[in-house]
Amino acid sequence: MSTNTLTLPSWLGYFGEAMIKADVTLDALGLRCPMPVILTTKKIKELKPGQVLEVLSDDHAIKKDMIAWCQSTGNECLAIQEENGSYRVFVKKRQA
Repeated sequence: MSTNTLTLPSWLGYFGEAMIKADVTLDALGLRCPMPVILTTKKIKELKPGQVLEVLSDDHAIKKDMIAWCQSTGNECLAIQEENGSYRVFVKKRQA
């Protein structure tokens, strides 16, 4: 079993092994819920519509929290990649 798995919510469809390029990276490693989402909220405001934010976290709650946050804010969760207990979440800022 690979430690490098891509978890996509069922409503997102399948992206295969395509690489997602982030415009900005937010390091939330070592922070627990709700801090990764709070920092994401602040950081995404700095981005232009359509830009992609990569959030680094080692909080397992990020998987459900970020999907719920995206659904409630209109931003798009492109992918969640898990590797060795750490997560890379790719969020695309909604169009204005």
